[in-house]
Amino acid sequence: MKKILLSLTLAGFIAFGSSTYYAQDDATVEQTEAVAQEAEQAAEQAVEEVPTEEVVEETAVEEVAADERSFHQVMKKTFIDGGPMFMAIVLICFILGLAIAIERIIYLTMATTNNQKLLENVESALGNGGIDAAKEVCRNTSGPVAEIFYEGLNHHNQGLDMVEKTITAQGNVAAGRLEKGVSWISLFIALAPMLGFMGTVIGMIGAFDAIAEANNISPAIVAGGIKVALITTVAGLVVAIFLQLFYNFIVAKIDSIINDMEDASLSLIDLLANFKK
Repeated sequence: MKKILLSLTLAGFIAFGSSTYYAQDDATVEQTEAVAQEAEQAAEQAVEEVPTEEVVEETAVEEVAADERSFHQVMKKTFIDGGPMFMAIVLICFILGLAIAIERIIYLTMATTNNQKLLENVESALGNGGIDAAKEVCRNTSGPVAEIFYEGLNHHNQGLDMVEKTITAQGNVAAGRLEKGVSWISLFIALAPMLGFMGTVIGMIGAFDAIAEANNISPAIVAGGIKVALITTVAGLVVAIFLQLFYNFIVAKIDSIINDMEDASLSLIDLLANFKK
């Protein structure tokens, strides 16, 4: 009997120890799995946080590109809303006026010469080689002043009065060349706003027609029609402002060159008068 009880007790201790051991193993496995899950979550968060700056930069670049596209789209939509016919005419006025203005600026820049140096060279040529040498200097020099000098020297044998008349006539021709095309710029300056106002009037007529068809003075209808009508006026005024700036610059440049031509012509007459003596 005692042996049986001892055997049962020993079996109980063995069973209890085994259950405790397995329970501890299960707890250890659960803790290991929990730690692994936490590590995995932390790694995922780190991976998500690392490219945050790159994502922000890419987003900023995409927003800038979207803004640029939207600007072009807005300009295109504005051009269409203003009426393609009138907006195209205003644009043509701007292109033609700007082309003429650029051509005049280039021509006037090339026509500007150092008149003082030219006078010194002519005076030196008169003293060393006479009229023919002075004419050669003028022939090899570009610009309207050199042309005036050449014509004046070419008529030196006919007297100073004839020289003065020749210089005056040649000066008028040179001034006409300087002012060539400037009247077209002034025409486009006046024409662009007029076309804009015409588009506005036609747009207002369309707005009133829309009100009559709807039989209701809706703020949306009135505001939309007025907005479209005023776009052409804004375009015409912008074109006129830009062309006016170029026009004033060109006119001032022409006046400056003409004044230099007159001063140089008087100096040439004095040189010829002294050379005659």
